[in-house]
Amino acid sequence: MTDDQPEAQEFGGRESALAELRDRLDAARAKAQCDQTQLAKRARLARSTVNQALSHTAPAPSMNTITALAQALRLDPDPLLALLRTARSTPSPEVLGDCETDGVPGRPITECDPLELEVHPAAAPATPRASHPKRAGLPTYVPRPHDDRLAEIVREAKAGQSRMAVLVGTSSTGKTRACWEAIQPLAEKGWLLWHPFDPTRAEAALAGLQHVGPRTVIWLNEAQHYLGARQGSGERLAAALTTLLQDPTRGPILILGTLWPDYADAYTALPRPDAEDPHPQVRALLNHRRLDVPDRFDAATLDKARTAAVNDDLLLQALERAPEGCVTQDLAGGPELVHRYNSLAPVARAVVTAAMDARRLGIGPHIPHDFLADAVEGYLTDAQYDLLPDNWFEQALADASQLVRGNLAALRRVRPRPSRRLGLAEAPTPDSTCPVYRLADYLEQHGRTTRRMQCPPESFWHAAWVHMDNHEDLGRLAEAALARYRLRWAFLLHQRSGCYRDLGEDCVGKFVVAQLTGAAAEAVVTWAAEEGETWAMLHLARVSWRDNDLETAEVYARRAADADDPEGLYYLGHIREDAGDREGANELICQAADHGHERALLLLADAFRAEGDTANEMDAVREAAEQGSLAGLGRFLTLLQEESDEEQLAQVGWKVAVACGLPGMLCYAGARQNAGHTSASEDLVPRTAGGPGPVTLTRIAEEMYRRGDKTAAAGFALEAAAAGEAEAWGELVELRLEAGDVAGAETFARNAAAAGDTLSLLIVAEAHEEAGNPAAAEALAQEAAAAGDTDALLTLADFRMNAGDAAGAEALALQAGRLGNTEALLWVAEQREKSGDINGAEKYARQAADGGVFINPGYSNVTYGEWLPAQVAAQWPYGLDPDGTPSTAWHLSR
Repeated sequence: MTDDQPEAQEFGGRESALAELRDRLDAARAKAQCDQTQLAKRARLARSTVNQALSHTAPAPSMNTITALAQALRLDPDPLLALLRTARSTPSPEVLGDCETDGVPGRPITECDPLELEVHPAAAPATPRASHPKRAGLPTYVPRPHDDRLAEIVREAKAGQSRMAVLVGTSSTGKTRACWEAIQPLAEKGWLLWHPFDPTRAEAALAGLQHVGPRTVIWLNEAQHYLGARQGSGERLAAALTTLLQDPTRGPILILGTLWPDYADAYTALPRPDAEDPHPQVRALLNHRRLDVPDRFDAATLDKARTAAVNDDLLLQALERAPEGCVTQDLAGGPELVHRYNSLAPVARAVVTAAMDARRLGIGPHIPHDFLADAVEGYLTDAQYDLLPDNWFEQALADASQLVRGNLAALRRVRPRPSRRLGLAEAPTPDSTCPVYRLADYLEQHGRTTRRMQCPPESFWHAAWVHMDNHEDLGRLAEAALARYRLRWAFLLHQRSGCYRDLGEDCVGKFVVAQLTGAAAEAVVTWAAEEGETWAMLHLARVSWRDNDLETAEVYARRAADADDPEGLYYLGHIREDAGDREGANELICQAADHGHERALLLLADAFRAEGDTANEMDAVREAAEQGSLAGLGRFLTLLQEESDEEQLAQVGWKVAVACGLPGMLCYAGARQNAGHTSASEDLVPRTAGGPGPVTLTRIAEEMYRRGDKTAAAGFALEAAAAGEAEAWGELVELRLEAGDVAGAETFARNAAAAGDTLSLLIVAEAHEEAGNPAAAEALAQEAAAAGDTDALLTLADFRMNAGDAAGAEALALQAGRLGNTEALLWVAEQREKSGDINGAEKYARQAADGGVFINPGYSNVTYGEWLPAQVAAQWPYGLDPDGTPSTAWHLSR
């Protein structure tokens, strides 16, 4: 074990606390049978605020948001706020100090090799002309229109302004090569280039970003590995990059990244009203920084390429083979790879298919040999498997590893570089000697498209459980299993992941309980409590307390307290009070307060106030506020006002308010206004620079809307939209609809659509439908569908169903399903059940499950069975096996 492992586990605990917080909220939301839009109305919060609060990749929500949600869901806010306090704790410098030994990441661009920076190599020309010697490497670069804009961005960075660009295009379209060519003018000026990748790309970037010096290019090739990192790392990194770009004292900095369109669209898409918002920080970072790279050369570029090809056989032969302008793909060998894959022998093709599934379901780029060997068996028929020779797997690997044009192979054995930290090489682990393979990027993207509705066979999941040891890979696979309602494998893979065990003992069992009901759920909770899961102890304590079984409640609450959970002390206090032991109750509440339990601190403050002890009361409410309690903050600011301590109110009050996020800041602004000062909420944007996360105009609009000040909310939203905050249009649509101005909402919805938010069109379309204007509703939904929004097809299906056209409605939903919209398949299943066709309902529900309909980042306490048609869910009480048959009862084990 290295010295930094304990701290890493502590850092994981913060992520676990945030995941647990959201789990509890989502479980209560599901129990209350309300979607996120309904919950937002109950809590008087903006829809996007609720989305972010429940999103497992968004930053931690504010204390005010958690309090409002707790009240709306009739939850005790204190346990939730305690979790938020843990989630907001700051990692120590030791965790963040893994940088180069000189303290400044990067090396001169002149010393960098473009192939090491993941620029695709090209093979030597097959038949070079005698006048042009055969060579391998990079062909002549042919600039395209996007290079002009990229060059302008580089010039601005060279002139001293921090800039960022993310090139978005499909595989092998020349994105990384364009970035390499663009930075050559900076090489002449001595700029550095930093390519963070060890121990993982996101971890390296988060650890080293604070040490990056001016005149550095931050190289984020395949930026999904950075911005899409799990457990909120991608969101934190996006926020840190935003801060870096906005800090003039650290510039100039140039950040260059590449993304596939699917990732870019996922990160920038606005959430539906009933869905969480997984990427708010990434979306803000990418706003106005995206450069689209076409997948083929246009006529003008082809003319330039033909001129350049006079002296470049590589380019000349690519032009001859790519009449439709797909020159870069040909150079990289993409189409040939697909042809090669389709023509492989069945066993070799099965190996590549298993690798495709591994990559699309979350395994990292380096796929272990032993995993593939075990996984592939389920991809073969019985006849194929019976005829396998003794060395069948090595033969299949050799076949799949043969090179095609572009010096690429479907599968290539790779040699991972050893990890070196602080200049010291780490000793190899036993698993590091296992050969690993990398799937060609082009085939990875091909697999994501062609196999998106397929669930891998049993052998795939078993091989992962046996051979995978990377906790992030295991976590992603567990979520992929959950998304496909393969509950047993989801549990086993979560349990197998050491990361989740380190992140908090309460995660694994809680996750399973969310998916099982009745006796199965009760058995799991009891098992979890006996295995030491404190969440299960507290759950049983609450249930027993609710049922007035104080003896059993006290047993479980005390066990949780003995496991150092302050919530156990808090509940013990209440149980003892109900039992008539006030003195014992007070002692336990004091112990919970000593452990920082926010609700206990407020109860303690009440006791001090009753005794007239203002000093101790202020200390207690201040500590609660510093832990994130908005109620504690309000009482603290009130006490400062009562003492007329203006200096303390202006200085200490603000510092404590910042701990509660934007609601706390607005609370502080209100207190200042009440005291006769002019610290209006409009002053928050400049004042909160450097505060806990970006305070955008849209966020202020959402908070003002939650507070009921719709006029102020509209003002801030309009200002936000004018400032280019695309999310603001959606807020304006909601405000106009609530005011009954459907025409005004439609105007704003079109602006939102122009900014990429077609959801607003659907929201207004539904408003037209409810108002009895089906023609306008259909027109807007068709407009969204024409923009590629498959949810619009489902909305149209609803409209057709309302009009009595069941056949037309199902046809539209199935069209959406064929385009990858798994929710549309669930919709068809529900309609089939309503019509009495149970077999049809099960068929389409299974198709939806195979396609990952329950995909949700991080843990969730939502009972996915509630999304299924009732009779189908009753047939799948323990989930599905990989082959799609209902699972039989399965038992938990460590």
